[in-house]
Amino acid sequence: MEKKPKGTRTGYTTGACSAAAARAATLGLVRGRVPDQVECELPNGQRVVFAVTDGRCEGATAHAVVIKDAGDDPDVTDKARLTADVALLPEAVGAVVLKGGEGVGTITRQGLGLEVGGPAINPVPRRNIEANVREAAGDLLERAGLEVVISVPGGEEIAKRTLNYRLGIVGGISILGTTGIVHPYSTAAFRASVIQAIEVAANQGQDVVVLTTGGRTERFVMNELPQLPPVCFVQMGDFLKYALDTVVRCGLRHVVIGGMVGKLTKIAQGETITHANRNAVDTDLLADIAAEVGAPAEVCADIRSSAMARYASERMEDLGLITAFYEALGRRAIRTLRERYPDRFTLRILMCDFEANKLAEVAEEDSPGLRLSSPLPRGED
Repeated sequence: MEKKPKGTRTGYTTGACSAAAARAATLGLVRGRVPDQVECELPNGQRVVFAVTDGRCEGATAHAVVIKDAGDDPDVTDKARLTADVALLPEAVGAVVLKGGEGVGTITRQGLGLEVGGPAINPVPRRNIEANVREAAGDLLERAGLEVVISVPGGEEIAKRTLNYRLGIVGGISILGTTGIVHPYSTAAFRASVIQAIEVAANQGQDVVVLTTGGRTERFVMNELPQLPPVCFVQMGDFLKYALDTVVRCGLRHVVIGGMVGKLTKIAQGETITHANRNAVDTDLLADIAAEVGAPAEVCADIRSSAMARYASERMEDLGLITAFYEALGRRAIRTLRERYPDRFTLRILMCDFEANKLAEVAEEDSPGLRLSSPLPRGED
């Protein structure tokens, strides 16, 4: 069999692994022994064989573990032990009751489409787990119901490396997955998380969303806007288009963007997917901005011939023009975005250097609620 190139091997979601563990434990109740491997149907209809560990039956209960394989994706839940404990419910014939155990987060806020106080098991995995349990149980459900408890030992520690707390998910990880498959460096998964985070902010009644390109810029804007609750801050990464499209769909009124020179230049030049592997930074644009704020012609020529946005920033700093340069860049970015999204939301841009020090801040002149001398509307705690 041909070996896949490094970095392309797919894996399986927490939802798929939970469904496989639940199916194996259910088969244990039916047969008296938990199998060493189990074929599980994924949400996309594909059937996959999973290895099962720590399988055991004890009277009216069965236990099974599937160790998550995320493939070549750098997923914090890789090697997590997705665990299912299935128990007979003699008094609830035909029912399949799904619960969250140790290491599965609890929903504490509205806006996720899940019951507050319930487990963070998303709708697609929830349906997939139940479908696999019912298929495996067969005639058993004519005599009893089944309680399925999904747990993830160590899940609370794993969750500290996620943004679950920002969404109001505490005490563990989420059980996720819309297809069952994890693709390496899954842009689809990240894009979906950006969209979901903005939807949560809107569903919680916020009218401001603060979009950042990464952890460094997020820490910067959080320090600048301490009056806003954490749910307002969304790491959009390179997915500006999807973030702003979601802002429009959800009716949010104010957008703040926190960024550094490279991503801001991409925005100013009209790129709505700002990944470095897409179109190059337009250094002609940066040279024009440098000239606009008074940089000498020879400096502008150097910037034009450079391939790096950071070079322009460094030259402007040497000339003492860094603030004027960033303000002009921010105004250019706002103008570009306004052409694409006319009159849908107000815009404000905060800019920092590579050490997260503030360099400049600009807002639309026709947005009095977001003037630089005025604070943003205060979010609800």
